[in-house]
Amino acid sequence: DWAPIAKEYDPLKAGSIDGTDEEPHDRAIWRAMLARYVPNKGVTGDPHLTLFVARLNLQTTEEKLKEVFSRYGDIRKIRLVRDLVTGFSKGYAFIEYKEERALLKAHRDANRLVIDQHEIFVDFELERTLKGWIPRRLGGGFGGKKESGQLRFGGRDRPFRKPINLPNVKNDFCGEGSSEKRNWSREGTRDWRTRDRDHERSRDKRWPERERSWAWGESERDSKEERSRGRERKDRDR
Repeated sequence: DWAPIAKEYDPLKAGSIDGTDEEPHDRAIWRAMLARYVPNKGVTGDPHLTLFVARLNLQTTEEKLKEVFSRYGDIRKIRLVRDLVTGFSKGYAFIEYKEERALLKAHRDANRLVIDQHEIFVDFELERTLKGWIPRRLGGGFGGKKESGQLRFGGRDRPFRKPINLPNVKNDFCGEGSSEKRNWSREGTRDWRTRDRDHERSRDKRWPERERSWAWGESERDSKEERSRGRERKDRDR
């Protein structure tokens, strides 16, 4: 069932490089999980014939987009998303084609095309076609920057990586010899630790003995010095 492209949008899976995370790692994922997003009902057109174009130069116009994307087929509608207050472009647009063949061709050839010194990104529209879709402004989407730690996976630009499935090792597969060897290695490790512990204890026991021997050596040396001094005094008296 695994696929590099998400078939159903899940913010928690989209925040994971292989879709296996069980806990969110940033606040944006929490916001996306708690969001109840409904696609804009005011958007018209066939979503299965609509292309999403992003990372546009803010100076790119509808005429420029029509000039570039009309080479792939007949265009029915172009909607360049603009700010409601300023009227400036937000850097992405939606292009609806008349035929599916033109849509697939543009999806295949127009991605990473350079328009007005900007390398664009092209994908199918997901807002109305991917179940559970949450836009990036609510913490979802497939975008994000590495510096912010909010990368999203499962899309065309950043697909899921295949998870690493470690095989389950059974006891029958190991065999008796390997199990004996494994037990021997564990016992060897245990013996090694025991030896170290005994060595430390014996060393602690030897320290007082050494201290006593050092003290005895010092007392013996002092007694020898006193004897030699006494002999010198007797010689002087004579």
